[in-house]
Amino acid sequence: MIKSLERQLLHPCVVSSSCGIQSLVLPNFVTQQSSNDYISSLCKQNLFKEALEAFDLLREKTNHHVNPSTGAHLISACSSLKSLDYGKKIYNHILTSNCQPDMILQNHILNMYGKCGSLKDAQKLFDEMTERNVVSWTSLIAGYSQNGHGIDAVRLYFQMLRSGLMPDQFTFGSIIKACSSLNDVELGKQLHAHVTKSESGSQLIAQNALIAMYINFGQITDASNMFSHCKTKNLISWSSIIAGFSQLGYEIEALCVFKEMLSHGIYQPNEYIFGSAFSACGSLQQPEYGRQVHGMIIKFGLRGDAFSGCSLTDMYAKCGFFHSAKTVFSEIKRPDLVSWNAIISGFAYGGDAKEAISIFSQMRRHLSLTPDDITVRSLLCACTCPSTLYQGKQVHSYIIKMSFDLNVAVCNSLLSMYARCSDLCDAFQLFNEMRSNADLVTWNAILTTCMLHNQAREVFTLFKMMLLSQTVPDHITLANILGACGAITSSEAGDQVHCCAVKIGLVHETSVMNGLIDMYSTCGFLESARKLFNCMENADVASWSSLIVGYAQFGHGEEALKLFRKMRRLGIKPNQVTFVGVLTACSHVGLVQEGWRLFNTMEVEHGIVPTREHCSCVVDLFARAGCINEAEAFINQIGFDSDIVVWKTLLAACRTHSNLEVGKRAAENILKIDPFNSAAYVLLCNIYASTGYWKDVARLRSLMRDRGIRKVPGQSWIEIKDRIHVFVAEDSLHQEWDKIYMVLEELWLQMLDAGYVPFKDMDFRSRTLWG
Repeated sequence: MIKSLERQLLHPCVVSSSCGIQSLVLPNFVTQQSSNDYISSLCKQNLFKEALEAFDLLREKTNHHVNPSTGAHLISACSSLKSLDYGKKIYNHILTSNCQPDMILQNHILNMYGKCGSLKDAQKLFDEMTERNVVSWTSLIAGYSQNGHGIDAVRLYFQMLRSGLMPDQFTFGSIIKACSSLNDVELGKQLHAHVTKSESGSQLIAQNALIAMYINFGQITDASNMFSHCKTKNLISWSSIIAGFSQLGYEIEALCVFKEMLSHGIYQPNEYIFGSAFSACGSLQQPEYGRQVHGMIIKFGLRGDAFSGCSLTDMYAKCGFFHSAKTVFSEIKRPDLVSWNAIISGFAYGGDAKEAISIFSQMRRHLSLTPDDITVRSLLCACTCPSTLYQGKQVHSYIIKMSFDLNVAVCNSLLSMYARCSDLCDAFQLFNEMRSNADLVTWNAILTTCMLHNQAREVFTLFKMMLLSQTVPDHITLANILGACGAITSSEAGDQVHCCAVKIGLVHETSVMNGLIDMYSTCGFLESARKLFNCMENADVASWSSLIVGYAQFGHGEEALKLFRKMRRLGIKPNQVTFVGVLTACSHVGLVQEGWRLFNTMEVEHGIVPTREHCSCVVDLFARAGCINEAEAFINQIGFDSDIVVWKTLLAACRTHSNLEVGKRAAENILKIDPFNSAAYVLLCNIYASTGYWKDVARLRSLMRDRGIRKVPGQSWIEIKDRIHVFVAEDSLHQEWDKIYMVLEELWLQMLDAGYVPFKDMDFRSRTLWG
């Protein structure tokens, strides 16, 4: 009899209904205690749904009531299932049973309200409690923290301290999580100090929370130190630090810690740790490392797991092993939406738009899956050039059909797609349609689009509109504006952006500082650029390169080379831009041998493959020194087809050194690439003229007239009171042209008085060339 009752208490009775659905049959309990024991036993076995069904049957078929202990079990079941309605029903049942809830039950209810997101109910119950302990405070703090109300969680934490209660490791875990969500570094360090001083300082929950907090702050050194000080570590500790290293760009360190964990042999890696390891391999572009970790997944029996399979698919796709990515994806037993998104984004970021859309079509045939905004944004990332505009428009049609065009993030990706694949008109049309809902990313996207299409002036107009919309710029915005200032060499506009950066507290952002240095260098304000550079605590390669290029372009070659040597001593690895500056500097100061040596070290010592721009610098290096034949020989031995810029550089040098034979060949090569290039005709004419071949000059000019080729007039501009004034040769279109020429005539007379001897038969208007 007793054993039979025990079996009833430990195992729920299940029968099949006429509809084929299994339902629970409540045993015929004799006492209220036996019914409470039965429901509690279901909860202890994690049979939460069955426990709630038993509670419903208890209320319907008996007059028994659950006691506070059983009520606590049922409330915990509701927390696990996040069932607020059931939780309130059970609480009301207890209140109507003339059984006063004790503090333990109230703490369970507080926790349930927090897990279900009902913070008003939680706060109301907390305020009504006549007695509270550390669990009560922690439950409410955790509720606010879990639901994104970090400030309220912090407020409660300080109230708890003022009440005289000391937090435990669970309190610390919740409040540190809240601090992490607020991104409040100073408060985080204060909490760390509080944890260290308390008795819970050595508790793993608090220590793991601190590791996760520092990773969220991007302070990997502090996270690593915290991890090292943990006397005991669990799977969460290892998982957090490996993920932190992987996410923050320390991929080698992530794999080293992963290897260290395996060497201990205490814990078996889970799918999340494998995911971080695969992410590190993908970022390093090291498929061989990834294959080794792939073997471990098979060894530990996680083959076919959706999470690890998704990470493995992403790794192979990032490394360009698309066949392996598809193979791994096909092995996932039940691929979810995240898995499909991973394989689609892999091909998308790999630039294979057709395959990405093909996989997307396969995904849509799975009726249980509905694409989300991440899916369509990945597809849009596959469209990177005009040849993929058709696919981009197909995705655009799908976005409208599925109402994703109401999602601002999707529209931002769509805007970026049109910027890459189409002209400025399509991008502006879309921007105008979404302007009422535009966020910071939208504004940054259209500003970047203008810069891509060389519309620097349009950037300033848009920036003013952005400020009027009350959108606060970030470092990306300022980088675009500073790039526009450099493009039109407007230091006055750059000064205003500099002030704006100081005002909104972004002046110390590395990208903003680099933009300012580049802007001042481009505009010729090298002293201002150098002052900013000297103020930087962590100057990166972009900072050094901008200053080196600036000094090189404005004739301070020796200073540019000094900076380069100092940069190398500090262990900063140069990039392509650095070598453009260095080669230009060598060219301007006539260091032919040094420039040639540095060019030859680019690929061997630094792993930088020379580009056309570097080759053009070398041609200029030889040509300026009068080594015309060496410059031509270098062009002929370049591994890729020479472009117009390289031949123009040689042709200009031929004009300077009156080398007619090489000049002819340079001009011929230019005209092969662009038969209507006016610069080639003009420069060759000048070479003929300088060598006395006037018949050839007349022949070329006649040929230019016959072919309708006209010299593109040079332009000059000057900025006065926020207005740019542009002039061309013999300009008479400016509103105040008569006053301008009057001043120039006065200057001309002063030049003659100073002893200047003009060219013979040269009138004033032909001498006055703007540009």
